[in-house]
Amino acid sequence: MARFCRFRVHSGCPHSRRSGRNMNRTCRERGFSLIELLIVVAIILIIAAIAIPNLLRARMSANESSAVASMKAVNTAQAMYMMNYPLAGYGTLNQLSGNEPCAPSSASACLIDSALATGSKGGYTFVVTLIGSAPASNYLLTATPVTVGTTGQRSFCSTNEASVRRKASGAVVASVSECEGLPSL
Repeated sequence: MARFCRFRVHSGCPHSRRSGRNMNRTCRERGFSLIELLIVVAIILIIAAIAIPNLLRARMSANESSAVASMKAVNTAQAMYMMNYPLAGYGTLNQLSGNEPCAPSSASACLIDSALATGSKGGYTFVVTLIGSAPASNYLLTATPVTVGTTGQRSFCSTNEASVRRKASGAVVASVSECEGLPSL
């Protein structure tokens, strides 16, 4: 047997009682109140405020790890290029890469992927500067973040000694001597 209220109000629940200006609801209306929705939105915003900076730091860290791995790949490619083409010395990024299908030569050695050969990968800009007259006896490989603080925090460099070094400020490393003075990874 269903319980019915004494007074019936047309807008809202059919089983509600009117007492003065306020209505005491005896049956549950569907939906959420404005306060409940505001509390949920506030909780979501607090969680987002905590999570988003961590996500951005993780992305920067991943970009830096990718840059170091790319630097190691270029160092390995430089050593192989020097062994295969001793009269050419060390090579530029374009000389180390090659278009598919690739036929190795001193102009296009097919040692690194074409994405790295463009000079931009994973939020970093890569530059190889050849040192010495032909054949190049040394090289300066630099990796700098496209936007310091967003795509990466540190810049990296390497020379023919194949040790990747870091510069905390993210600024461009200008010379071999500056690079060799930086701490190794």
